[in-house]
Amino acid sequence: MKINFGKNVATEDKTVKRSCTKEKEYKLRSAKDKYSEAIKDFFFPRHCPVCDTVLAGREVLICKDCSDIPRLVKAPRCVCCSKHLEQQEQVRCRDCGGKRRNFEWGVALYEYASVHDSIHAFKNLGRAEYATFYGSRMRQFLLPAIKRMGGDALVPIPLHSSKLRSRGYNQAALLAKEISRATGIPVREDILIRVRKTASQKKMDHITRQNNMKKAFHMVKNDVKLKTIILVDDVFTTGNTIESAALELKRGGAEKVFFIALAIGKGL
Repeated sequence: MKINFGKNVATEDKTVKRSCTKEKEYKLRSAKDKYSEAIKDFFFPRHCPVCDTVLAGREVLICKDCSDIPRLVKAPRCVCCSKHLEQQEQVRCRDCGGKRRNFEWGVALYEYASVHDSIHAFKNLGRAEYATFYGSRMRQFLLPAIKRMGGDALVPIPLHSSKLRSRGYNQAALLAKEISRATGIPVREDILIRVRKTASQKKMDHITRQNNMKKAFHMVKNDVKLKTIILVDDVFTTGNTIESAALELKRGGAEKVFFIALAIGKGL
């Protein structure tokens, strides 16, 4: 039997060379990534989402002095909207009690009062970068609940086209994309649009809020027949925005609608 040692040695040499080449390519990419991050840190430093001071490096998402300021919603929680309940024996909050919601249930991360100024900057002062911090915390604390929802798609509450143009981004969409990275649930911004330019609801009473959100949304399409949809928003207060969006989605063929929100207010 004839053994071709030369051929085996040549094959081994090629394998070693390929391995060395891949290692060099990996090191080169790594060096480029570090250089790119250094450039970002210099020209576009990350800011603390609470006090807005410049952070040391892009891996730090919030400064030490502010880390305890955003307050998680504590138990007991409303089984429908997850709002904090004053009494242990309560099951639903005043906003959800005695009524049938258009959504199944939902969860929120923070008490709105503790992040009010930060969310204002996130939405209105161009601090889109805050989505990285908030998205990481939503993944950390809300992931089990999100998995229980079993959503086919994450649908961010849309802005009116005029507001989107002036702001430059939809903060709910940024949060949805951060959540999608951890869950693999696709973000769909092509399903729901806002057809009415609604007024700010901060100082409205419950009835005025309801009227303000009537027919605010339109479902463009449900080509893939999504059965379970998770709405994503920055703030949940009385729930009229989520209610209106969920109703339109169900009219368009969705069977179940859940929601996740960055913060939740006191409501009524």
